[in-house]
Amino acid sequence: MYVPALLLFGVFIFYPLIQGIKISFTNWDGYSQQYAWVGWEKYAQIFTDPKIIQTMKNTFIYGLGSTLFQNLLGLAYALFLDQKLRGKGIVRTVVYLPVIISPLIMGYISYFFFQFEAGAINDLLKLLNKETVDWLASGPRAVWIITGVNTFQYMGIAMIIYLAGLQSISKEYYEAADIDGATWLSRFLNITLPLLAPAITINIVINVIGGLKLFDVIIAMTNGGPGYASQSLSTMMYNLYFARQDAGYAAALGNVMFLIICVISLTALYLLRRREVKM
Repeated sequence: MYVPALLLFGVFIFYPLIQGIKISFTNWDGYSQQYAWVGWEKYAQIFTDPKIIQTMKNTFIYGLGSTLFQNLLGLAYALFLDQKLRGKGIVRTVVYLPVIISPLIMGYISYFFFQFEAGAINDLLKLLNKETVDWLASGPRAVWIITGVNTFQYMGIAMIIYLAGLQSISKEYYEAADIDGATWLSRFLNITLPLLAPAITINIVINVIGGLKLFDVIIAMTNGGPGYASQSLSTMMYNLYFARQDAGYAAALGNVMFLIICVISLTALYLLRRREVKM
């Protein structure tokens, strides 16, 4: 029964991975039938590329920043919705709704909020007689705006996972804590947080992987600009392949990004799993 799944995995995952590794050792332009083996030249080029440091920095901000904010907001919403409230189903739907929107569409929607000319935020500032701001003209500001948009779109996933974790915690623990006179903070730190450890592990690993390979929102909002100030490793690969026609360098960068994501996500998984056992 698992043979069809293995075939699909081999065709769409394993074979492209092997081809990507092979291409990274060539000077292929991505289109012609002719290419030459250049060894480790494309990997060495990564260390001499003047844009790589800023790109790496942006990538880690997208990955780690989104992870932090998605988990904080997702947990806050989950704690709120775990109470006996009327209409919490509507709130849960509204928070989760952005998840089902295509990331590219979410990027374009957000761009119409933050663009300088006729942007919704600047139109509001004009109504309040305030000076308008070119929100995406500054690289660092654009990076954090994109991180915020990514957080807004996917915090619903974190919320659902945390909510499932909260609802699986036996109420007997809280009843015993109430009898002992525990405060809300004490209950949260000593009961809720330790028993949410599996949900925290799942959310952090998923968020880190998604944030580090962020692509669609960046392309829609800034296309990596101004200049290269907001590009990530994913958008840099895209531009290398299609704009510069340097498929070999793009493949080498993709392999390095794959290793970075694997190392960070597996390390996080290992450390968080150990934390679960200790708790």
